[in-house]
Amino acid sequence: MKTSELLERFAQENINMEDLPRLLVDALSKKKKRIATAESCTGGMVSAAITSVSGASGVFDCGVCSYANFIKHKVIGVREETLGTYGAVSDRTAAEMARGVRLLSGADIGVSTTGIAGPLGGTQYKPVGLVYIGVSTEMGLKTEKMLLGENSADREQIRRLAVAAALYFALKETEKL
Repeated sequence: MKTSELLERFAQENINMEDLPRLLVDALSKKKKRIATAESCTGGMVSAAITSVSGASGVFDCGVCSYANFIKHKVIGVREETLGTYGAVSDRTAAEMARGVRLLSGADIGVSTTGIAGPLGGTQYKPVGLVYIGVSTEMGLKTEKMLLGENSADREQIRRLAVAAALYFALKETEKL
């Protein structure tokens, strides 16, 4: 999903990006569900967004900032073969991060981010702005491939959009619980 598609979805659903943390905390509170995060490229920004909302302590279990692959493996259980074969920036790693943090914390939802925020690190196959979002619940596991480097987006824009996408996809899964 490209930035323009994400923003169009927000417009269609009448969602303001700044409201996403409150919407997610409210939805989790109503359903008496809990969330945990595993973040790489967003460096704790998803956790910070959630915990910026009053009442988050009732729904937020933990956040793991796992920039290093050995933390992805040792703390949240991403398989070494996944990291070696597909890399840290992949749908499989995002899926294993989301599932791993959910199981580690005992939360109802695990959400993850992994990607290339730039300006360095991009390649032809994995460009700056490529971000994978993972969402895990007992009902299943989903990943979303995001291409957030459109229109010369800078590092902070990419990270803010990745946070919004993670919150949005977690919200959508919360609605199904």
